[in-house]
Amino acid sequence: MEDPRAEELRQKLDESRAVVDERDEFEAGETPVDQADPDAAVEDRRQSVHERGRAAAEQMRHKPGE
Repeated sequence: MEDPRAEELRQKLDESRAVVDERDEFEAGETPVDQADPDAAVEDRRQSVHERGRAAAEQMRHKPGE
């Protein structure tokens, strides 16, 4: 007989894997500090950050499967 808590644990593990996958996908779009262009204008970087933030917020608003 299987412990009923086992299914609950499996569900939690599946949810945490999804979160990790989303994080990896999000971070893939980031520029590592050691690769950042130090000569880029502050306004250009600010605009880029805002665009990525807006895109991430939009992605969070949409649930999977919609």
